[in-house]
Amino acid sequence: MELSDAYIQSFIQPRNELLLEMEAYAEENHVPIMQLAGIDALNQLLRIQNPQKILEIGTAIGYSAIRMAEALPNVHIVTIERDIERVTKAKAYIERSTVSDRIKVIEGDALEVEDKAIDTEFDAVFIDAAKGQYQRFFEKYAPLVKSGGVLYIDNMYMHGLSDLDLKDVPRRKRTMIRNLKNFTEWIMQHPDYTSAFLPVGDGLLLCLKR
Repeated sequence: MELSDAYIQSFIQPRNELLLEMEAYAEENHVPIMQLAGIDALNQLLRIQNPQKILEIGTAIGYSAIRMAEALPNVHIVTIERDIERVTKAKAYIERSTVSDRIKVIEGDALEVEDKAIDTEFDAVFIDAAKGQYQRFFEKYAPLVKSGGVLYIDNMYMHGLSDLDLKDVPRRKRTMIRNLKNFTEWIMQHPDYTSAFLPVGDGLLLCLKR
């Protein structure tokens, strides 16, 4: 059964002027941010979990970090982004938000950031960066998640590409989709995590650390 866009949109929570401005900027400048249904679902899951510390891999312009911080008044977020232009934009948006004192932006490649730059444990990790590197992100940062913590991973559906046979995926995206499929098989069989796929937004994967 497919739900109409209008029905799905009826559940979307209203956003403030800053968030609407960021959404317009992202659309105009082709910056990937979470789909509205996806971020609403993520925030509800986070409210249930109630993490105190979240690590985000892939800041982009700071949209999801701000949304998570607004949903969780006691959370502190560390977010990593390698694109200098996006880091600058994210810091500017975060500074204008009401949650700037609870978000720390680290500039750098998440696969190269030294552990001492973070130096803490997290209750949750949110991965929304290079899709072909998900397993490498997971392996690097999962050790920082406490037992009972959750890793949330966005874009598992990749706008429908993950559901295609690899031969039907555009050639320029085949390596990325192959890596994403391999990661999915790997994590679903991992003995240290209980994982589940939620078909919201562009596909959200939840990995509960045992």
